[in-house]
Amino acid sequence: MSAASCLQSEDQFLCSICLDVFTDPVTTSCGHNFCKNCITEHWNSNDQYLCPICKKVFNTRPKLKVNTFISKKVSQFRQEAQQKASSSSSEQQAAKPGEVPCDICKGTKLKALKTCLVCLISYCETHLEPHLTASRLKRHQLMDPVENLEGMMCMKHNKPLELFCKTDQTCVCVLCSVLDHKTHEFVPLKEEYEGKKAELGKTEAEIQQMIQKRQLKIQEIKHSVDLSKEDADREKAEGVQVFTALKDSVEGNLNELIETIEEKQRTTEKQAEDFIKELEQEISDLMKRSSEVKQLLLYEDHLHFLQNFPSLKAAPPTKDWTEVSIHPSSEGTVVRALTQLEKTLSKEMKKLFKAELKRVQQYAVDVTLDPDTAHPQLILSDDGKQVNHGDVKKNLPDNPERFSYCVCVLGKQSFSSGRFYFEVQVKGKTDWDLGVSRESINRKGQIVVSPQDGHWTIRLRNGNEYKARNDPPVVPSLKSQPQKVGVFVDYEEGLVSFYDVDAAALIYSFTGCSFTEKLCPVFSPFLNQGGKNSAPLIICPVNQTE
Repeated sequence: MSAASCLQSEDQFLCSICLDVFTDPVTTSCGHNFCKNCITEHWNSNDQYLCPICKKVFNTRPKLKVNTFISKKVSQFRQEAQQKASSSSSEQQAAKPGEVPCDICKGTKLKALKTCLVCLISYCETHLEPHLTASRLKRHQLMDPVENLEGMMCMKHNKPLELFCKTDQTCVCVLCSVLDHKTHEFVPLKEEYEGKKAELGKTEAEIQQMIQKRQLKIQEIKHSVDLSKEDADREKAEGVQVFTALKDSVEGNLNELIETIEEKQRTTEKQAEDFIKELEQEISDLMKRSSEVKQLLLYEDHLHFLQNFPSLKAAPPTKDWTEVSIHPSSEGTVVRALTQLEKTLSKEMKKLFKAELKRVQQYAVDVTLDPDTAHPQLILSDDGKQVNHGDVKKNLPDNPERFSYCVCVLGKQSFSSGRFYFEVQVKGKTDWDLGVSRESINRKGQIVVSPQDGHWTIRLRNGNEYKARNDPPVVPSLKSQPQKVGVFVDYEEGLVSFYDVDAAALIYSFTGCSFTEKLCPVFSPFLNQGGKNSAPLIICPVNQTE
């Protein structure tokens, strides 16, 4: 049997077994026509010799007679079909890459219009016509063309996969639902398709939302890189400006130092030259007097000797050279030059720190105290901006967040990225602690304060003993006592810096920190000390330095 096309509306030339145009048509004794191969295979695969159309049973295999009339008609139909297919193929489009081709077309494969789930064949517009006109073929199930036809059929029952088993979450055929899945829940494929399509649509919307979030994150990162570049360019410019000024100052001081030393040396040499001339003149005068004295000593004329003796007795007038000396001309000049250079450097450093403080003040945040974390002896203001130590321990719930031993309180705000800055007034206090801590720090019992334990703080004790609580602790060099302290954190860079706001000076920086969780501002006004340390710590609004 060959796969041929029928282009006529009549269905009398279709084999009732293969539902295609007759190939070698034969007639049974009951008068029905079949393809010779179709009826032969049908009888070979059954125990009875039964006519597929009228169901007549033959006792012996009937002899098949060639139907010459139908053979001629079929031949005519095949010629007409070939001519019509050739003419229509020029009008229809050939299948492009990615499109499903017609399985019937010879030579150039045309684009398939439908796929038959019964025939398991894809048809172009021309070859599809029998399925639209022949009554037997109209019962076949058509769908949009697909390539993987075998995947549309049940491998076990060779039936179309039309149902979805919700119990096993798989596609099944009608026989599967009756035989293998008879107790399971089924829905038509279309119904499950619509549900899954809607579900997948939600997934797609979620994916798109995730994509948008990541695109925004990319923009945020790029913006951060741009800001970082701006900061780097600004710092480079400031660095070039400062170091150029220092270089010019050093070169100027060096030239001035050399000129001063050389001038002093010239002055010393001139002074020495004058002294030498004066001494040489005195030596000349003394040698002349010595010659006159020696000559007078040779005279034996008593009268002549006595007459000249008074003028030669005394040495000629000379200068007392005992205290006269020449000292090194450049002594102390280098030290004075370095002192001047230090003043210049200090001036430039102050400019730089002032610019740095102004930069970090741009990251100011509004910080308030969290009463749920405050030690029971601490007194907080109603606005959450001030804290000091009281002598009476309040009866408060001992919740997990509250400090039970150390007189500390955390800020309500916590930070897990970026940069933030706040300022605290410490004026009038003799003792205090200030900085940031990990949100998960231990708040019960005595606490070890160090970066390893999640604290980055500085402290004051006894009015003048400052210490950065590093490991080991560091004593910062301060020219004055801070009245207002600024705290700056760069989470990604791992930096915590403390500033003397009024002096625009850096107190201390923790660098190379590794932050892995939220950071909270931490405050301790320390003990009251009998009223000596009663002043509160005050969180101040940030006013950028001029």
